[in-house]
Amino acid sequence: MVQLTSAAGVISLLDETEPELKIYALEQLDSLVAHFWAEIADSVSKIEILYEDEAFKQRELAALVASKVYYHLGEFDESLTFALGAGTHFDINSKSEYVETIIAKCIDKYIALRNDSLQSSQIDKRMEDVVARMLDRCYRDGEYRQAIGIGLEALRLDVIEKAVVQGNKRELLGYVLECSLTIVQELEFRNKVLHLLVDLYGSLEEPDYISASQCFLYLNDPVHSAELLLKLLKQDEYHVLLAYQIAFDLEANATQEFIQNVINALPANPSAASAVPPPPVPPAPATEGTSVPNSTDAMETDESTSLVQPESTITPAAAAPALSAHDECLSKIHRILSGDITVKLHLDFLFRNNHTDLLILKKTKDILETRSSVFHQSITVANAFMNAGTTSDEFLRQNLQWLAKAYNWTKFIATAGLGVIHKGQITLSRALLSPYLPKEGVHGSPYSEGGSLFALGLIHANHGDDDVVGFISNALTGTQNETIQHGACLGLGVAGMASGKEDTYTALKNVLFSDSAVAGEAAGLAMGLVQLGTGNAEALNDMLQYAHETQHEKIIRGLAIGISLIMYGQEEKADLLIESLSTDKDPILRYSCMYTVAMAYSGTGNNKAIKRLLHVAVSDVNDDVRRAAVTALGFVLFRSPNQVPRIVQLLSESYNPHVRQGATLALGIACAGTALPEALELLEPMTKDAVDFVRQGALMAMAMILVQHNEATSPAVETTRKKFESIIADKREETMALFGSVLGQGIIDAGGRNVTISLRGAAGIPNMRAVVGMAVFSQFWYWYPYTLFLSLAFTPTGMIGLNKDLETPKFDFISQAKPSLFAYPPQTKPLETKEIEKVATAVLSTTAKAAARARKAAKDGEAMETDKEPPSATEAAPPAGTELTAVTEEKKDDNAEKKKKKEPNFEVLENLSRVVPAQLKYIKFRDNSRYVPVKKAFTGGIVMLNDKRPSEPVELVASHSARASSTANAVTTGAAVSTPTATAGTAAGESAAMDTA
Repeated sequence: MVQLTSAAGVISLLDETEPELKIYALEQLDSLVAHFWAEIADSVSKIEILYEDEAFKQRELAALVASKVYYHLGEFDESLTFALGAGTHFDINSKSEYVETIIAKCIDKYIALRNDSLQSSQIDKRMEDVVARMLDRCYRDGEYRQAIGIGLEALRLDVIEKAVVQGNKRELLGYVLECSLTIVQELEFRNKVLHLLVDLYGSLEEPDYISASQCFLYLNDPVHSAELLLKLLKQDEYHVLLAYQIAFDLEANATQEFIQNVINALPANPSAASAVPPPPVPPAPATEGTSVPNSTDAMETDESTSLVQPESTITPAAAAPALSAHDECLSKIHRILSGDITVKLHLDFLFRNNHTDLLILKKTKDILETRSSVFHQSITVANAFMNAGTTSDEFLRQNLQWLAKAYNWTKFIATAGLGVIHKGQITLSRALLSPYLPKEGVHGSPYSEGGSLFALGLIHANHGDDDVVGFISNALTGTQNETIQHGACLGLGVAGMASGKEDTYTALKNVLFSDSAVAGEAAGLAMGLVQLGTGNAEALNDMLQYAHETQHEKIIRGLAIGISLIMYGQEEKADLLIESLSTDKDPILRYSCMYTVAMAYSGTGNNKAIKRLLHVAVSDVNDDVRRAAVTALGFVLFRSPNQVPRIVQLLSESYNPHVRQGATLALGIACAGTALPEALELLEPMTKDAVDFVRQGALMAMAMILVQHNEATSPAVETTRKKFESIIADKREETMALFGSVLGQGIIDAGGRNVTISLRGAAGIPNMRAVVGMAVFSQFWYWYPYTLFLSLAFTPTGMIGLNKDLETPKFDFISQAKPSLFAYPPQTKPLETKEIEKVATAVLSTTAKAAARARKAAKDGEAMETDKEPPSATEAAPPAGTELTAVTEEKKDDNAEKKKKKEPNFEVLENLSRVVPAQLKYIKFRDNSRYVPVKKAFTGGIVMLNDKRPSEPVELVASHSARASSTANAVTTGAAVSTPTATAGTAAGESAAMDTA
């Protein structure tokens, strides 16, 4: 058959008067348009006329041909218009490129119209019909995720519900939850999706209460969270365990204000209501020459008395009436939500698994000891990071003379670093810091006192009860020293984070209005911490107004970050403030605008926010604002770390060093703990940048990315550690790069190598404490004490299993990976100094003969006699090489045995073992295991365990609580003992060492 070379003959039929000929021409053109579209395009107007003629029977066919012509011409909007007019002739089941493209354009336009509130009611019915047919095709083909995607973007709850109901409910519900947090840009619609998810989770055959509780957390609905807990407590033991698990998850992810509202919505704690308070302990009589003890001293006396109190004097708490089973469970819920149990478990985990390599710190200290005070600060902070939460202050005890060199703000940081080391020691916090805390009638170093108040806040970070907050508030109002006020403000902000307490906010505002540059800066930041995520309009007005009035740049900077923290998680509610700040003449407030975007849209991946940040990064006239804009990209995109290297690649090559430094922090923030190769490839050349602060940022970012990785999981770990050492050893290296290297050493080995840095929680929920800690840490550019805020981003990576009594039973589980893959990095080995052994002098044969002749000549009358020569050293010794050969053979045997021992492909781990995030997918519980997690998806952390054999006796993991008690006694008596926590003797020694400066 001869192929056509032109469509001119068929096109000419369109001019005929007979409708049948025109229909025939359209049918032929429909099949020929893919090859002759250019020729047909000249006559497309004729086809359009046929479509517009309502009397023409096949006008829909004309529309289809016209649509295809415009598609080939690249006019997709015109093509879509005619495709909608083609009706059923437009076959959405066809797999052609034309159909797929037009359907995609149709859906995109439908979504755009649905998201436009003004045009959502004016959508073409034909377009809705095409979308409906496409959705039916998705349901029919089992492509439920595609239908859910269309429903989420088009704001169609009915589509989402139908897809979930028809498909695999449990799997699709998790997909909807994840997508609603990353794809849906509108907060109002997202909340509607979350409400729908709560209903769908409850409709499952086995309701997913844990996921429903996460939805309540996103919805900021503490009342329904409390109702869910009470509902579970009324059911069987398995559901009670689920209630405990939900309470632990809330404590880990919710704000103080949310948790307090949950507690308020629950019935009162039965154990607290039934307990009889012990009689007050009479104060010891004051002797001559001693001052009246203040509230701190009284607290320490009470603690020491209660800890050493004999059993015969313990009051009536034991005589309290026994609680019912329901009341006992409710009491445990209250204990979990208070955070006490979580803090104790994390302390126990970090102490028993501490793998801090103090030799790294010792080498760094020996090299940098006699140089700038900046290095003293960096080593102090690195030590605090390495021992964060481990309660180990061994390095400080071994280097008291070095510690004595701290002065002024270096002393402030050294004292505040104790708060990082003892983070979580809530019950002993004031006793531990008593040598430094302000005392009535006693005037110590204001830097030590201010640092101790900051340390107290760090110990109680996000767990500040009324007692501690009240103590710091009293210290704040009871002094006029701006250094002490600075530390008290920071301590109040950290301890009262997200509490929204008005009295705390008022106390900070009074300090701000005193117009002290040092105290005002901390007060502005702390006001934002206390009102974190509340969006308080009154607070914003106060702070913005004072920022415009004051002349102190430090105060404006503190307020700038505080304002951004108030808008944490507010998303589009913050747009009005963002627009206002973006046009401000003051560059510091435009800097605040960038961090407001970062906090309001943290983890959302919002396209509008990213577009704004990229625009400012290349257009603003102020370098600090541009740097902040690039850094903020890391906060917005931390849910999608793989995208960040691609987005900041060009920015990392910018001519402006401030932009390059911002790119390093953006990579470190978004890719923390991932060991992402693409991010490391971008950072590697920046560690050799010509500008010192760019190198500083790159070194710290690499440490954040490689935290909790070894050479098996990322080959860059070994080279990065050596890079730190080589930079520190280089005497010509600039101060800022050295500072970055020392901090990098502390970050990469943080928490005794048992914590990771992640802005995202185990369940995918944004980790508020980590986000805030990282945001304030990034202000170290202006103020080094802010570096300690990074400790808020440290998350212990332990598997902590609890039974129904909230105790840690002994059990094991399997990691289906080689032990070396997730092993701790090897400890640094000290240089061995070999003693030089004395070797027997070699005796030459000629020397021996000469000596023999001399002996013969010395003997009179015995010239003819011959004496036997004494055996030489070589003759007395065993044959040469005999011992060496034996040793060599032994080594060969050992090597042969090692080669025979093949590394197993799995590892058996026990309760309270380290399980790094990358290891979670390899964790498996034995089929016959006694204990099984109540969570379907294993996410590590604190896990409630269901006991399958409850009749058998329970064997518990030994706790270190007894050691903590003995430490408390040592603290109050001033004895120095080696325990998991710092002792008063140690603290007093450190205090005396720093006071000698």
